[in-house]
Amino acid sequence: MSQSLTQLFDLDSLLTPEEIEIRSTVRKFAAERIRPHIAEWFEEGRIPARELAVELGSLGVLGMHLDGYDCAGTSATAYGLACLELEAVDSGIRSLVSVQGSLAMFSIHHWGSEEQKQQWLPSMAAGRAIGCFGLTEPDHGSDPAGMRTRAVRDGDDWVLNGTKMWITNGSIADVAVVWAQTEDGIRGFVVPTDTPGFSAPEIRAKMSLRASVTSELVLEDVRLPASAMLPLAQGLRGPLTSLGEARFGIVFGAIGAARDCLETAIDYAQTRQVFGKPLAGYQLTQAKLADMALEVGKGHLLAYHLGRIKDRGDITPEQISTGKLNNVREAIAIARECRTILAANGITLEYPVIRHANNLESVLTYEGTSEVHQLTIGKALTGSAAFR
Repeated sequence: MSQSLTQLFDLDSLLTPEEIEIRSTVRKFAAERIRPHIAEWFEEGRIPARELAVELGSLGVLGMHLDGYDCAGTSATAYGLACLELEAVDSGIRSLVSVQGSLAMFSIHHWGSEEQKQQWLPSMAAGRAIGCFGLTEPDHGSDPAGMRTRAVRDGDDWVLNGTKMWITNGSIADVAVVWAQTEDGIRGFVVPTDTPGFSAPEIRAKMSLRASVTSELVLEDVRLPASAMLPLAQGLRGPLTSLGEARFGIVFGAIGAARDCLETAIDYAQTRQVFGKPLAGYQLTQAKLADMALEVGKGHLLAYHLGRIKDRGDITPEQISTGKLNNVREAIAIARECRTILAANGITLEYPVIRHANNLESVLTYEGTSEVHQLTIGKALTGSAAFR
């Protein structure tokens, strides 16, 4: 973050020395390892995900807010700061980390058997095994209760059939946490991706999150032992609790993307000469920068506050929805405004702004659309559910 913005909100005074150190470590890694290559990865629609996963595991950020099983056991706020620094480089990198840690690993950690935890979590924390999370379906995104994927008992086994869509890490995953309808309601299953009948074709034609692996999951008579079921998860509470973990990371991550856009715009405006003086010297430019700085700063304050509530164990889904709705909505508006300061240069990959703007279109939709979060907040305010 630029020094002037840090001073404007005195943000570091709200963090512990350990949190500042974690943030600095992740920022340094992102700047040295990822930033020099990210525009090329985005343009080519590829990412060395397996290689990066091992490096991110060595950094300690995979499942970092979980305890035991070789996980770092940090505070929720520290995890949020890591998400912020990763998404300041690219939303796709933060997605890799949050799907691994907050969706796949958290599901196994929170809902799994001891055998499942021992089998998967240490290797996932190290980045040697990659996980994905199969909830969304082609016709059931915001309404997961209507999912069509089914798991049927056959003797002591389970047989799964169905299709999942828009699954981050799917094509490279070693294990998938798949949610399916059963006679007893929605249940979760730990599915090794080398199981016969499982396939994960990659979705290539996309203009957002191009430096991220996005896939379809196809399950055709996938036979699993009884031990594959997550024993402690029943109903939508299982997947929705996991989604809350990922949404929390987005509260921090989105404001990282906004910060990077703002820093880029400030630097550009100070060096770009227009009518004989720097663009930053004009009132219209300064008004834009000031307004955006306010929103970036407020977004940080909201994220930090929610982090402290989560560290106390008191956070509610409605509070996470508030953070996700506000920070993603403001981040995408800031990316678009920064693009106007960069003018035509703003549409090139020489600068990160259009890449962030494109990525944030996906972030605005996944882990709950902005409309769903509006209705969640509306229900909390009025006591009336307006989803149907």
